Amino acid sequence: MIVTRFAPSPTGFLHVGNLRTALFNHLIARKAQGRFILRLDDTDPERSRPEYADAIREDLTWLGLGWDREERQSARLDRYEAAAERLRETGRLYECFETPTELDLKRKRQLAMGRPPVYDRAALRLDEAEKARLRAERGGYWRFRLDQSRIEWEDGILGPVSIDAASVSDPVLIRADGQVLYTLASVVDDVEMEVSHVVRGSDHVTNTATQIQIIGALGATPPAFAHHSLLTGAQGEALSKRLGTLSLRDLRARGIAPAALLSLMARLGSSQPVELSDDLDQIAAAFDLAQFGAAPTRFDEADLLPLTRAHVQALPLEAVRADLAAIGVPEDQEALFWKVARENITVLADLEDWWRLCRDGATPDVAPEDADFVRVALELLPPPPWGPEAWSSWTTAVREATGRKGRGLFMPLRKALTGRDHGPDMGDLMPLLRHKPEF
Repeated sequence: MIVTRFAPSPTGFLHVGNLRTALFNHLIARKAQGRFILRLDDTDPERSRPEYADAIREDLTWLGLGWDREERQSARLDRYEAAAERLRETGRLYECFETPTELDLKRKRQLAMGRPPVYDRAALRLDEAEKARLRAERGGYWRFRLDQSRIEWEDGILGPVSIDAASVSDPVLIRADGQVLYTLASVVDDVEMEVSHVVRGSDHVTNTATQIQIIGALGATPPAFAHHSLLTGAQGEALSKRLGTLSLRDLRARGIAPAALLSLMARLGSSQPVELSDDLDQIAAAFDLAQFGAAPTRFDEADLLPLTRAHVQALPLEAVRADLAAIGVPEDQEALFWKVARENITVLADLEDWWRLCRDGATPDVAPEDADFVRVALELLPPPPWGPEAWSSWTTAVREATGRKGRGLFMPLRKALTGRDHGPDMGDLMPLLRHKPEF
């Protein structure tokens, strides 16, 4: 069975980069009728917050990305310690004592000599007396001893990947304060939860190489890995600089439709064209990792607007009744107002502006050269309420009285009634207007 997972840290809000990872893993499992696990990487007690965990669940639920199982790494610390003990017994996990300052000096010396800044394994040369002295003085942390050979795998997006383990520092798995780090916790979870496929960002490639060795050292078989490209801004800039404006909660607050976000993110960076769909099963059926490339993928928030507009404008009245009621549209005017407004909005929040126009009227927008014409026209306009033939009857009367026709007739009248030079068909809009403008 296909089993995938999404393992965010509850230390902040999800953003579009996180969504890319969550969605890919969800779609793979959904397409194969497999299982999708939500796994909260909350082993950092200082930065992890329950409110962020709640926000993660809320965002995924808003998008329709349900999960079959939820796990919290903070509840599995005994499993990580058991795995660490197995690695100690086999000599693959060893204690180190360098301070961050000492490690930084080592790296600078190596770079100055033209060598890669790889940990020199000095801790392996300490005798027991030295270890005891350092342990009492500063406490130790734990590194995994890599087998310094080539680590290779067939990546689901990148193709064949080969990394020389000798060019990578032995990874730290447990900090001096006892905190288990992601590299070990993720491996143990993937093995014990029988995760079959892992899709994550290309910034994890080196991490994957070391995890493959750790998995092997624990006597297990690695899952299939795929590393998607990282997102950049519309101009190719690093997206991380703008993540504050691209959190999922902020996009939701701006009215972006889940269907728009999912449809774009499921195809962005692939050879497939973006097609709007509000059916996750349909999106999953067409999803194919092989269609994605390794080059950085440009994300432009503006691309979400036409997709949201198309989604919103296709909604039936039943889907927006609560939104109409919330802004005060009377039940007997819901159908007409939705017909009038739907083609002139991008997000549902735009409805309020159109209802305000209907309810309160607008300040006429009249060009100086049209002032006399508009005064004559408004004298010919009877007071509301206006029926469905009101616009046709009024414009006919104005044309006969003034001789104007075409755009020179209709545009000044539209702007006099609505204060705008664009909008719904005036024949449909006029029955909703409650006030005759004063000019």
